[in-house]
Amino acid sequence: MRLRLLLALIACFSGSLAYRPVVILHGILSGADSMDFLVREIEELHRGTIVYNCDKFSGWYSLENAWRQVEQIRDYLSDVGKQHPEGINVLGYSQGGLLARAAIQSLPDHNVKTFISLSSPQAGQYGTSFLHLIFPDLAAKTAFELFYSTVGQHTSVGGYWNDPHKQSLYMKYSEFLPLINNEKQTSNSTSFKMGMVRLSKLVMIGGPNDDVITPWQSSHFGYYDEDQEVIPFNKRKIFTDDSIGIRTLQEAGKLLIIIKPHVHHLGWHTNRAVIHQVILPYLD
Repeated sequence: MRLRLLLALIACFSGSLAYRPVVILHGILSGADSMDFLVREIEELHRGTIVYNCDKFSGWYSLENAWRQVEQIRDYLSDVGKQHPEGINVLGYSQGGLLARAAIQSLPDHNVKTFISLSSPQAGQYGTSFLHLIFPDLAAKTAFELFYSTVGQHTSVGGYWNDPHKQSLYMKYSEFLPLINNEKQTSNSTSFKMGMVRLSKLVMIGGPNDDVITPWQSSHFGYYDEDQEVIPFNKRKIFTDDSIGIRTLQEAGKLLIIIKPHVHHLGWHTNRAVIHQVILPYLD
């Protein structure tokens, strides 16, 4: 009788230490192997956690059309979620965080509990430093000529390029970001919002020394106005109109905004101290 009680207590205690499976999505021009250090840290500090390090659209394939990538990531999350009906956590880094968010929004019946957006251009991008390997002469002020075109929209970056000085072109030509942010109303607008509201926790991480996400506040849905002054996320229409449910999440205590200085873009998932401070505490 005592042994049975002891085993029950051990099982109960062990269950309290269990962490939900985690799906990780890498950034642009990289692959699953770039997230290996983060995977090892999670597995080391959160013993027994199942980690799915998504290997889709690695290297140059990460430049493929954003919707094409989202469709496959959506199916991937759906398949993993079905294997774990108790719920999963998702962490997306850089471009991977934006694509992961769109995939979650496209699954209004998902079982994602916590979504961590790690230095991702959630409100768009208006900086070209990370693109110089591909387009060595590309400048932010003229990039619209490429990205707001049929050819440009075939690239992932074109889908979330948000030129604050060319908003009419952005709304006319951009086929991705204005849709998932519900700036353009579509037949999917309601489900895009419900996919976000369904989350138990939305954790948005970024910082002023990122040097890639431009403006860095885009990682928190803040963005430039036409004078290139940054408008905080809670002053923008996406929040005040509750376009995709961010205000609903905040009012329910489910939104966490984390600002961490002195972290370069490449350090969010490779710096042990950063991982321990701003990622691991939010995986449960």
